[in-house]
Amino acid sequence: MAQVIGNWIPDAMTMAILLMVVLAIAALLFGDPPLQVMDAYYEGLWMLLPFTMQMSLILVLGSTLASTRFFGRLVHTLSSLPRSEGQTIALSMATTCCLAYCFWGLSLALAPLVAVTYARQSELKGHPVDFPFLLSANAAAGAIWQFGLSASAPLLMNTPDHFLEHVTGLMPLSTTIWAPATLVYLAVYLTSVFTLARLLMPKKARPISMFPESRKLADSTLSAAGKPVEKPPRSDRFAERLEANRMPCAVLTAALFGWLLYHVFVRGGGLQLNSLITALLTLGLLLHGSVLNFTRALPRAVVTAWPVIVLYHLYAGVAGLLEKTSIGIEFAEYLASISTEYTFPLLTLVSAAVVSVFVPSSGGQWVIQGFITSKASLAVGVTAQRGLLALSVGDHVGNLVSPFWAVIAAGIARMDFRTYIGYNYVWVVLWVGFGALCFTFLPA
Repeated sequence: MAQVIGNWIPDAMTMAILLMVVLAIAALLFGDPPLQVMDAYYEGLWMLLPFTMQMSLILVLGSTLASTRFFGRLVHTLSSLPRSEGQTIALSMATTCCLAYCFWGLSLALAPLVAVTYARQSELKGHPVDFPFLLSANAAAGAIWQFGLSASAPLLMNTPDHFLEHVTGLMPLSTTIWAPATLVYLAVYLTSVFTLARLLMPKKARPISMFPESRKLADSTLSAAGKPVEKPPRSDRFAERLEANRMPCAVLTAALFGWLLYHVFVRGGGLQLNSLITALLTLGLLLHGSVLNFTRALPRAVVTAWPVIVLYHLYAGVAGLLEKTSIGIEFAEYLASISTEYTFPLLTLVSAAVVSVFVPSSGGQWVIQGFITSKASLAVGVTAQRGLLALSVGDHVGNLVSPFWAVIAAGIARMDFRTYIGYNYVWVVLWVGFGALCFTFLPA
């Protein structure tokens, strides 16, 4: 299945171009004048400049934060605790789960390294776990970032002047990621996935030593975490000594922390994209300790953001065609016509799952489908929040079953993604089943 998908599904940029062409032709067929279609694309193409910069900073700062020695030592310490195969899988999943809920960038960067470290520590203690299964189990636990503190679509909808504010207004997080339906869903899903992981753990384990490159990565990671910090040689140049000094970094950290306090207690703000970015920057500076360490980590982190810089503008052009021609209204009315209060979440989930194979970005997918979902939800008589939450469930189906994110995780872990992606299809059943039930019948 993974090979078939990989052979037939184009990359995200090519898919965005195809969507643009299809929607432009569809708008013309629905009777929109060519000038109106061009105007819709003109209005849409650059409407996400602030959002693009916000997402780029989130990716870069998250990767920079993940590279700090603090997280390396944390994973090293936790991976030494388990005393059995079951404990290894459970604690590894719990570590990934906590990272993912706090920030999806940490989960993306660290979940494969968590699996590598736990698998090697377990093998050294004489109770090896199946390494591909552990990678997959971590991916299942990390799925909860869709409803965590850095969930792209809910934070965007809680940020003033977002692109759908004229349709939905602001969506407080108490109505999305902290809604009763969401909290119940997370509790039920995590309990089930932890239980199923224990039951399905392969009896004939393939330890990490069977994957030489992964074992080398594990050994180097454990070795680096156990070494004391080496101080750089003292420079004779004043500028270099100043960069290595902790004082400038401490001043900026204090200023950013003051910004966060002012944002919450004076301006009455909450968790939004800008406050998340500020918190990530503050933590990154605090944990790196000096401007020199922080700026050395940035070039390695910047490479994680390159797709977003261009892709989100292509998505914005597609969103403009949906929102400012008759296409979006027609799709919304059709979805509403075949939906009821009880079938709308499931239909939204299924459509999002299909689109997620082509658009490997939660924020990008909401940009494309948000207008239709919001309009259709209002027509059906349910909240736009319910549509957003159902769409988030469908969005992560693509993350679990398509090769895009699996290849990235496997690349970090230095193995072939085909050795573990098959396990992900089991977790999808739980993810979709509980999601459809919770976001159909529980308060949201």
